Amino acid sequence: MKLYVSPRAPNPRRVTMFLAEKGVADIELVTVSIGNNEHQSEAYRAKSPLAKVPALELDDGRVLTETRAICTYLEGRYPEPNLMGVDYEERAFIEMTDRRIEFYLLGGFANCIRHTHPGLAPLEQPQFPDFGRSQGEKVRGVARWLDGELARQPYVGGARFTIADITTFIALEFARGLMKFNPGEEGMPHLQAYRDRWLERPSAKVQ
Repeated sequence: MKLYVSPRAPNPRRVTMFLAEKGVADIELVTVSIGNNEHQSEAYRAKSPLAKVPALELDDGRVLTETRAICTYLEGRYPEPNLMGVDYEERAFIEMTDRRIEFYLLGGFANCIRHTHPGLAPLEQPQFPDFGRSQGEKVRGVARWLDGELARQPYVGGARFTIADITTFIALEFARGLMKFNPGEEGMPHLQAYRDRWLERPSAKVQ
């Protein structure tokens, strides 16, 4: 199998960290440079028609796109350690948490960054700075909610580490780098402590 990734992009990193948590190292990584518009090339669009990264090319030639779908496939292929739920009930609650983080935290940070950061202007045309700033304000409400959750439980989904924690860490790192978002400085000590604990995991070093 081949996994198409792009350096520093959050969604590809979600998959490479997922693989690292499972100890999987036998999938070939192929770099696609978003900065050089390689994701828009005809060759890559033949694999990912909407020009999105990551993409997982299976051994039979089929290609999976969308981060959550790729991780679902990998969870089935490499079931241990379990990161997505052991039965239908746990899977539902983990997916609920992961989707909340993906859509409302990571998505909010991404909207803010894409529409306010000058370095993203070539990839996001037109930019709408007012929209980006409003997203930056709204996403902090989500972060405060998450800070409250982490005041009473060790992981975002409850008592154990799951895929939702990977999505959370990626969101926080994305915002830390491009929004200079620091939870501790904004009155969210539990979220800051959670992020700091994350740095002790070997997968946190995966790009």
